[in-house]
Amino acid sequence: MEITKIVITGGPCAGKTTAMSWVQNAFTQKGYRVLFVPETATELINGGVAPWTCGSSTDFQKNLLSLQLVKEKVFEAAARTMDAEKILMVCDRGALDNKAYMNEPDFYRVVKELGTDEVALRDSYDAVFHLVTAAKGAEEYYTTANNTARTETPEQAAAADDKLLSAWVGHPHFRVIDNSTGFEGKMRRLVSEISSFLGEPEQGEVKKKYLIAYPDVDALEADPNCRRIDIIQTYLKTGSGEEVRIRQRGFGGNYIYFATAKKLAGGRKVEIERRLTAEEYLNLLMEADPEKRPIRKTRYCMAYGSQYFEIDVFPFWNDRAVLKVNLKDENEELSLPDSIKILKDVTFDDEYRNSAMARMK
Repeated sequence: MEITKIVITGGPCAGKTTAMSWVQNAFTQKGYRVLFVPETATELINGGVAPWTCGSSTDFQKNLLSLQLVKEKVFEAAARTMDAEKILMVCDRGALDNKAYMNEPDFYRVVKELGTDEVALRDSYDAVFHLVTAAKGAEEYYTTANNTARTETPEQAAAADDKLLSAWVGHPHFRVIDNSTGFEGKMRRLVSEISSFLGEPEQGEVKKKYLIAYPDVDALEADPNCRRIDIIQTYLKTGSGEEVRIRQRGFGGNYIYFATAKKLAGGRKVEIERRLTAEEYLNLLMEADPEKRPIRKTRYCMAYGSQYFEIDVFPFWNDRAVLKVNLKDENEELSLPDSIKILKDVTFDDEYRNSAMARMK
């Protein structure tokens, strides 16, 4: 059984309700059992539990987060009992949405009281898809009429969207779906992005890689829409034509672990990723390829406008870094802060593949 847990999030009036219907139809046809974890905030508010009825907004958010985590565990436990090979579990908002509605000290206090941490919450999901509110780019369609728990003005909705986007920055599979292609196009792009993540045979995004001048890391770390992630990537010995790597990913002593296998199947490059326990990761380190050194890098995940990109800073370079971005198509214009200087496109340059940089010379 394969269970994939994703989040669909976004600002008020972003199209999440309609998105759920599109996802249901598209992935049921692809052979998935699709499960939906309902939005917890709406359930609580409609039931009389709200920020203005609890002792404080922080009390409400703590109760909301507690219920969110319990619901997800229940859905996962139920999924394991089902007669299905592929299960797609879709969360209508996830645990880190709470961060957008709290100040940082209160948020970190609440997650500590619940016995967890920000990295564990964020990266407990396999992928996160942020739908941008209609209040940003499709203002004429913004409404509160289709959700009785929604009270925000367009200006408040746009501000909430910014905070929600910022809360999820740093997730290894985070995608932003804006309003640039009309609503139907937005829904099609969401389905395409999810299909691409799942490795289904559907035209997805265009992945680009650029060599850039060494960035101002102090400025990146000070940017509220940027998150630092420390990565150690180790390649394993294989004899089947596969490329297999294991990765430690996190920050400040809080880490998660992945194994990723890349191979050709039916003329397509297929990438399969699975989560590891810390014990599994340590055991697999014993199978490290002696001809390749571990790659250490600091990754800066950044949201800029409606674009999301990653900057990899390596300890063996002090004059350059690598920027990775996923574009909707070949014609999408790349939008970056003025401080980032592109040196050249290295998308198809094998010299800048991590596996090549890891090879002993």
